Amino acid sequence: MLKVVPILCRPGQMNNYAYLLIDKNTGISAVLDASEAEPVIKECEKQQLKPQFLLNTHHHFDHVEGNAELKALFNAKIIASAKDKDRIEGVDIALNEGDVFKIGDSEAHIIGADGHTIGHILWYFSKDKVLFTGDTLFNLSIGGLFEGTPEQMWNTLQKIKKLPDDVLFYPGHEYTAYGISALRGDVGQKYAQKAKERLKQGKPVAPISLKEEKICNPYLSIENRQDFYQMFE
Repeated sequence: MLKVVPILCRPGQMNNYAYLLIDKNTGISAVLDASEAEPVIKECEKQQLKPQFLLNTHHHFDHVEGNAELKALFNAKIIASAKDKDRIEGVDIALNEGDVFKIGDSEAHIIGADGHTIGHILWYFSKDKVLFTGDTLFNLSIGGLFEGTPEQMWNTLQKIKKLPDDVLFYPGHEYTAYGISALRGDVGQKYAQKAKERLKQGKPVAPISLKEEKICNPYLSIENRQDFYQMFE
């Protein structure tokens, strides 16, 4: 069973999330998207853990800047997309879509997610019903197309839409507040209430179920490919 601990990084600026992942059966742990080292180190000390792995969704600096310091401190291995092996410093293990990576007894299935960047990957723990989306999918929005095309992003989102409704997803940033005002309908209002309460308490809005996100996120709810492309014009 996987325990997920969100770690807010760059608060008030980019509001990134790193995640401390702990396999409860073995105690083996990993950090996903180490935006900066200091808050991650503090959380690891609090949890009395030395993560063995540093997982990455993509190469952007605000997701990898803590890698080098954490690798040196914990002697951890850096895991990333094969397409990012020359863009993320110190990669020890390169993965491709369809690969499975284990953290103790917890298995992550690697999903290719070109769009925000080329080589972006999603980490999907199918048995735990947990998905880490980096900068591909946010609460109520998606990441900008820095390298990919609308077609690539559309194809990636279709992969996400095919995952079970009860999967909980964790994004790379806290951007939820920007989309709350546009929510409509019963599901949308429940989503908004939940999000506002969590933000008021200083907690991450994530995790949200994919069922809710498929209904409330305009980029996931759209059914027509051409209409989706027009959102980028």
